[in-house]
Amino acid sequence: MDTPALYATAWAVLPPLIAIALALITKEVYSSLFLGVLTGAILYAGADFDGVVNHVLKDGLIASLSDGWNVGILIFLVILGIIVALMNLSGGSKAFGGWALRHVRSRVSAEIATMLLGIIIFVDDYFNCLTVGSVMKPVTDEFKVSRAKLAYIIDATAAPVCIIAPVSSWAAAVSSFAGEGQNGIHLFIQCIPYNFYALFTIVMMIALILMRFDYFKMAEFEQNAVENGDLFTVKDENAELADAAAEGSDKGIVLDLVFPVLVLVVSCVLGMVYTGGFFSGTGFVTAFSESDASVGLSMGALVALVIIIIYYMIRRTISFKDCMSCIPEGMKSMASPILVLTLAWSLKAMTDSLGLADFVSGLVENMGGAAVSIIPAALFLIACVLAFASGTSWGTFGILIPLGLAITESHPELATPIIAACMAGAVYGDHCSPISDTTIMASAGANCNHVSHVSTQLPYATTVAIVSAISYVIAGFTKNPIAPLVVGVVLLIAALFYFRNSKSAYVVPESANRNDA
Repeated sequence: MDTPALYATAWAVLPPLIAIALALITKEVYSSLFLGVLTGAILYAGADFDGVVNHVLKDGLIASLSDGWNVGILIFLVILGIIVALMNLSGGSKAFGGWALRHVRSRVSAEIATMLLGIIIFVDDYFNCLTVGSVMKPVTDEFKVSRAKLAYIIDATAAPVCIIAPVSSWAAAVSSFAGEGQNGIHLFIQCIPYNFYALFTIVMMIALILMRFDYFKMAEFEQNAVENGDLFTVKDENAELADAAAEGSDKGIVLDLVFPVLVLVVSCVLGMVYTGGFFSGTGFVTAFSESDASVGLSMGALVALVIIIIYYMIRRTISFKDCMSCIPEGMKSMASPILVLTLAWSLKAMTDSLGLADFVSGLVENMGGAAVSIIPAALFLIACVLAFASGTSWGTFGILIPLGLAITESHPELATPIIAACMAGAVYGDHCSPISDTTIMASAGANCNHVSHVSTQLPYATTVAIVSAISYVIAGFTKNPIAPLVVGVVLLIAALFYFRNSKSAYVVPESANRNDA
């Protein structure tokens, strides 16, 4: 079919807006995403019924499931689900939870421990979400931390941490968009002090934990968890089934969880640098920056799975038959996230066919003139909107980073804040969009209702985004990260004190420590 009449117009934003609005209103993500896909197909094909059906199936669902990168990610997720099922069946997760409960003395400590584990696992956001959730659920449950709050901590240590970690799949993705003549990893490292959204997200997470309060929608979930022992507030059958499946053996030891996690981390890192040519003589950093994250992660996970099965058989914790029974169980646990991911990828295919990227590019290219110093803040906001609407941070990188580099040719003094702003805005969208794969994974990792996670996290992410936008305005004038960082932290803490004293806040009482139920 020829280029549609609505190509690269504001209509391209409609499909993701419909999907997001319906998800928040109906609290049901599958039909919301599908209706977004269907809207995109109708805008593309018009009144041609065959064209609409073909666009939904052939160009949307089938194309998404036949894309090599997507298939690699799905394989990685399935293997992760199998490994988590093995760790649960072995009793490793249960043993670690028991060990942590003997050492974690308070609710604050439980949340801090979850955050630190998330920061430590910085290699990949998918791996982070599923591993941290599996390991820390028993601990946070014991201290009546709502699943929505757990999902927020997991999500806040996924993309925001990966985007400031030079050795991560995200660093590899960003560096790949740098263009010819650019040292992608060097550019990535230079942008870290200017990545205000990621840095402020970590500050906010620590402040919320230490100040022992939550506000807006999250306050309702936390109050219900602390006072009524209801960790979910919004019931989710899939989450409850996953929790039931997580009950494992009483014979497990802490090593039954620690060893698989370490093997998985090492295998994934080696898999990524292998695809970048590390074992053919390429330097480690270069190999990581040139790696194929999809192939590397799935390869590393597969090797780790074999090693983990051998380990459990040597330990005689799980029989070979039981190990094999974890394969379908692990696949079943990932069915919901895979379905949401497939629909989200199909929605992106619809927006691509409608020229959403070209529409945003036109907006960016028309900027300039006397407001040069505002460009970083403007690009940050555009990246926020684009990533939120499309649900993809990496796709936003691919659209805006090359444009940012083109802008810096005439304004080289703004090169670092401009590129960092593109990255930070993309992370905001990835962090809180209902159709973002990382947001979906955080919900799955915490066994939390997906819409509950989105609705409770969105006010927090938006608070940080507003402060970040102000900091990018300052950075555009100062060309230095110190002043905007200081001003941003002060504004963020001041905002949190304001919210803590507002009617929307719930302050956790000192007595709410251990769950004795």
